[in-house]
Amino acid sequence: MGRVFRDASKPSSSPEPVTTSTSTTETINGSHEFKITGYSLSKGMGIGKYMASDTFIVGGYTWAIYFYPDGKSVEDNATYVSLFIALASEGTDVRALFELTLLDQSGRERHKVHSHFGRALESGPYTLKYRGSMWGYKRFFKRAALETSDYLKDDCLHVQCCVGVVRSHTEGPKIYSIPVPPSDIGQHFGKLLESGKGTDVNFEVDGENFSAHKLVLAARSPVFRAQLYGPMKDQNTQCIKVEDMEAPLFKTDGFEYLKESCPHVLTELLEYVARITEHSIAVGKPGTEGILDGSDVNELENAKDLILTRWFTSMEIGCNAVIRKFQNKGNSNSRYKDSRVHRKLLEEEEEEDEDGAG
Repeated sequence: MGRVFRDASKPSSSPEPVTTSTSTTETINGSHEFKITGYSLSKGMGIGKYMASDTFIVGGYTWAIYFYPDGKSVEDNATYVSLFIALASEGTDVRALFELTLLDQSGRERHKVHSHFGRALESGPYTLKYRGSMWGYKRFFKRAALETSDYLKDDCLHVQCCVGVVRSHTEGPKIYSIPVPPSDIGQHFGKLLESGKGTDVNFEVDGENFSAHKLVLAARSPVFRAQLYGPMKDQNTQCIKVEDMEAPLFKTDGFEYLKESCPHVLTELLEYVARITEHSIAVGKPGTEGILDGSDVNELENAKDLILTRWFTSMEIGCNAVIRKFQNKGNSNSRYKDSRVHRKLLEEEEEEDEDGAG
């Protein structure tokens, strides 16, 4: 006979992930008090005839109390008063607990109570199949006894009904969603630059100084990171001189627009300036295009955004190298193709072709 050997190896030391959920069944409770005045006038209205309360809502369903002065059943021959609670709204298999109370008006609080709540463990909640289904008692109280009791005072009865609608739900681990507003870090950097607080590096353009923050530049640009904190950090980086670029370009409304709305584009432009400065080559002079062809330049991801700014248009005055490089990166952008910069470049190319043909 063969033997079956059970694997006696120890279970993995790392605990297996365990998920949990909880099913909860509870009641949604609500009460309604129904006052019946002129009881004596209701006598003799007929077996099966009722007086109904106003409707009330508990657990998402509408309910109503029905009082039968001459009883609900013919066989009782009007000996008993009947009291019921009914489902007054659309519903199917509505499970609920009920309590009907005839209040003692003597102040001794000897109320007559018929409760389903206390018998919940014995029989469970009552199920109402459809609209109009009722729960209650055909023989709630003998009419002769009622009329001589403390429950009737000044020809008035007080009936109280409590309804507990049964609801079940299952809960798993709660996942909280926190809405996050869009980032406004660009505006904060713009305000920081505008305030001039904490600046530690200057750009000298056309004899004027423009202050900036090394850490901000280094965080946004690998070129600035290398120049300010990398192998080039021993050089004089307190003031970076930019050749052949006029200061008014840094003062235009377009520059302010870039600073406030497109700080990422502004960083790319300054990064280009840093590359030019790093190689000591003036902007727009022969040889500049070679620097722009470096592999790291192709990492300028926001070239299309730069093309669509007003400041970019103004740079065509003396920075053709910049324009042409960013044109190559953005020529697939339909808005760029319709721009003034693109049309001007096309005109220049046509003029060059005509000169060559001549």
